[in-house]
Amino acid sequence: MQLAFSQLSAHLQKGLRSLYVLHGDEPLMQQEAADAIRSTARTQGYTERSVHTVSGAHFDWSEVLAAGGSLSLFADKQVVEVRIPSGKPGKDGSVALQQLAASTQDNDSTLTLVSLPRLDASTRKGAWFGALENFGVSVQIDPVERSALPQWIAQRLKNQGQSVATGEEGQRTLQFFADRVEGNLLAAHQEIQKLGLLYPPGELSQAQVEAAVVNVARYDVFKLSEAVLSGQVARVQRMLDGLQAEGEAAVLVHYTLAEDVRALNRVKDAMSAGRPLPMALREQRVWGPRERLFERVLPRMTEVRLHGLLQAAHQVDGIVKGLKVPDWPTDPWQALHRLALRMTRFCAVR
Repeated sequence: MQLAFSQLSAHLQKGLRSLYVLHGDEPLMQQEAADAIRSTARTQGYTERSVHTVSGAHFDWSEVLAAGGSLSLFADKQVVEVRIPSGKPGKDGSVALQQLAASTQDNDSTLTLVSLPRLDASTRKGAWFGALENFGVSVQIDPVERSALPQWIAQRLKNQGQSVATGEEGQRTLQFFADRVEGNLLAAHQEIQKLGLLYPPGELSQAQVEAAVVNVARYDVFKLSEAVLSGQVARVQRMLDGLQAEGEAAVLVHYTLAEDVRALNRVKDAMSAGRPLPMALREQRVWGPRERLFERVLPRMTEVRLHGLLQAAHQVDGIVKGLKVPDWPTDPWQALHRLALRMTRFCAVR
């Protein structure tokens, strides 16, 4: 059984299952999902808890398999947690997890909770993960996309009895908040809690939020691609400054930008050769949110623009590797700013 994070609360109100699998890379929501399951379990008499963290190839899986049958003298029910930070249980772990999943059936005395990072498609097709999903409830913890972050913040404020002004002023406040915490939901949660401590329930002014919320944003180089293709000039500038301040490698940032230019060019060439856009995108392994962005951007990307961007990406490649290029800044980050903003302006909606 598969659930989204947003469906977990309603599911738990209907009753507990004996096996839950949490997988995703968002620490705050992973923690909240686990807390919700544990809290529900406590109300139903699961008073014992053991935690097993899988580390290295020599982990003793027999301890995990034995845990379900070793209740203490003082507890009727227990929670057994298995944490696999690498997402790779190994050969022995694969066998053990399949046995563990099967053993949870008709077991009312043990609730098993397995925590995993985000898994790629091939891992999710593995026998051990298939067994966990087949016998239990799988909860996928997806990150909150940047476009949904203001609403996420507003809902969290509402949960603690606070809100922002209606209309344009409130939207500006939420956008400011989102800019300050982008990519760092745990810090966002802490900033929201801080507002609850500083101010009473009710409406918060923009000045109050600006005075309280610190800049705790964490930027992902792959989210930079999303901002560029979305044509978000101010966000791209902010992300580049943040990536530089965080010590990200200029070479990696350039690779991400250049790969988008190359992919756009390859898809454009395929379309010119007569392939339909959906087929061209699949051939270039462009899917998901990136696919939708490509579909929006490609119609305005002429061959002249793409050739110019390819040439610019080639020149910046030399700069980030220490070469000097005429008419370009010698500083790698200044050159990356120029390349990224040129791409962004071509992608911007007009």
